[in-house]
Amino acid sequence: MSFVDRAGLSVATELADFIEAQVLPPLGIAPAGWWAGVADIFARFAPENAALLAKRDALQAAIDAHYAAGGAVDEAFLRSIGYLVPEPAPFKIGTENVDAEIATMAGPQLVVPILNARFLLNAANARWGSLYDALYGTDALPGAAKYGGYDVERGAQVIAAAKAFLDQAVPLDGCNGWTDLSTADDIDVFLTDRSQLIGRAGQSYLFKHNGLHIEVGIDYDHPIGKNDPAGISNVILESALTTICDLEDSVAAVDAEDKVAAYANWLGLMRGDLEETFEKGGKPLTRRLNPDRTYTAPDGTAFTLPGRALLFVRNVGHLMTTPAVKLPGGGEAPEGILDAIVTSTIALHDLRGLGRYRNSRTGSVYIVKPKMHGPEECGFTNRLFDAVEDLLGLARHTVKVGVMDEERRTSANLSACIEAVKGRIVFINTGFLDRTGDEIHTAMAGGPVIPKAAMKASDWISAYEDRNVRVGLACGLSGRAQIGKGMWAAPDRMADMVAQKIGHPMAGANTAWVPSPTAATLHALHYHQVDVFARQREIAGEAVPPLAKLLSVPFAGGRNWTPEEVERELDNNAQGILGYVVRWIDQGIGCSKVPDINDIGLMEDRATLRISSQHIANWLKHGVCTAEQVDAAFARMAAKVDAQNAGDPLYRPMAGDPEGLAYQAARALVFEGAAQPNGYTEPLLHKYRALAKARG
Repeated sequence: MSFVDRAGLSVATELADFIEAQVLPPLGIAPAGWWAGVADIFARFAPENAALLAKRDALQAAIDAHYAAGGAVDEAFLRSIGYLVPEPAPFKIGTENVDAEIATMAGPQLVVPILNARFLLNAANARWGSLYDALYGTDALPGAAKYGGYDVERGAQVIAAAKAFLDQAVPLDGCNGWTDLSTADDIDVFLTDRSQLIGRAGQSYLFKHNGLHIEVGIDYDHPIGKNDPAGISNVILESALTTICDLEDSVAAVDAEDKVAAYANWLGLMRGDLEETFEKGGKPLTRRLNPDRTYTAPDGTAFTLPGRALLFVRNVGHLMTTPAVKLPGGGEAPEGILDAIVTSTIALHDLRGLGRYRNSRTGSVYIVKPKMHGPEECGFTNRLFDAVEDLLGLARHTVKVGVMDEERRTSANLSACIEAVKGRIVFINTGFLDRTGDEIHTAMAGGPVIPKAAMKASDWISAYEDRNVRVGLACGLSGRAQIGKGMWAAPDRMADMVAQKIGHPMAGANTAWVPSPTAATLHALHYHQVDVFARQREIAGEAVPPLAKLLSVPFAGGRNWTPEEVERELDNNAQGILGYVVRWIDQGIGCSKVPDINDIGLMEDRATLRISSQHIANWLKHGVCTAEQVDAAFARMAAKVDAQNAGDPLYRPMAGDPEGLAYQAARALVFEGAAQPNGYTEPLLHKYRALAKARG
């Protein structure tokens, strides 16, 4: 990288060029003043960022030492070292100017890697999805479509299921439901609740149920509609209300080139002109953002609904630094601070109405902040966002924050964390995967933990999930912010998702993560089945689970595993590590569907990697396995992962090549795992990816 001086900062030339040529000119912001403000923010906040990271290390060292001395790492001890802070007095958040998709609607949420423009556009456009397509092409219904064109039998199965859904969500009186309609005009005749019909688009009907829209397409000339007595050609559901454009766990961004590519895609979304051309079926296809949808209300007035999901941007956490900007002393700048400044500046294009479409109609910028440890770090983020607002001339709390409740110290101090950002918080979300990785690392010195698959049945998990909802409700998030649940990681197992993920709205969460637009459409069914805000009112009076249950550690006790059990656990973890890391290091893919040890495709990102690497590191530390057994597992699983990727022309085989960078990175994540800060995988991944890029 080449660098230029900007207000005493050494800035990678390509980043400076991007900011000065593409971001600032349409905003009428002078580069010199902007860079001076940026330098001031780094000068004020970089030292505090470093001090907060040092406190993480000091707390972990105190916990490790206490375990080593045979002490109990209980609530009293954690309070004595400042890990736990006093509960704040009862309060309610005061967040204002929040878009309805976050505050008063309940529905699915997508998370998408910001570096992949095609996926990014798909996710942004996933606000609306065809229920017919989602049912036809997945295992959500028994069986599967036959190859070779439209399968009439499968189509009939799909249509019956979709009409059964309509019978529940938009009931009819005086006929035998939607299957009994003889003409589209009968919809007007038999509709039970006239208030549900809120608009028309041509012949199609727009309904509303539980705050979500349902469009019933009517087209007698359509291949499906012409064979339907009422001409119903499709059922379109409002699906992904919100999408998180991710700069963090799902991307591999290690230098200025990567950061500029990520920021450019965010700018394309804010301007509304992001496009991606690719080949499908042998023909070029260009994907763009969908326009808004236009309807006519029953009184004859025209109105529009957003054609796209409301977009968050997830910045990186406090840990990592970036070589794209160097501070006056020569050290790398904190990446999370750079993200806050640049993504907010880019969002000004939306706030000022400079784009083709509007993202926030209330004039807000939505940033998800991951991997914060405790209320001090949340307070730091709050003051950082204050400074960014001042730099950009924005009113206080224009920049909203989503707090990922995915670290042990945050979940144990959740009320205090929310209080630290109470004027701008719009989101709390459980992240089981990172939370499990942090659980293992925090207790690394205490003893061996139970097998990975058994973690979900641990006492702390249920307390964690329940506390997140109940603390959020007690702090007044209902009607102002999202209370979220985590990802369904198996994109090919939609039948299981439809059966199980209804538990998220039933738990009082008004959003939950899904791995694809299709999954968003199917998960939207759950928000028609459950009135989430009614559930929140029911739950609001329930007691918050005790802290002691949350702090119970999933130690294995004195259990002795058989050699076969150890080998099976090591193979499972090693295969997952290798399958993900090889794409990260060699191809720069931060999130993808990776076949597991049983060849089932699972969405993998750094959070899943954190669990697997920390788990083996824990067992290695406590003698459950040996270094030789771990290396044998890596050797076996390298061959398996090679076979699973045999059809990828960009794949570099690992078996028999222990000097390969991807293989070295995988081993380092385990053998250096106990020493990694909070068990995070980013430092080692970035190191080896940078080496891979340097080698070309």
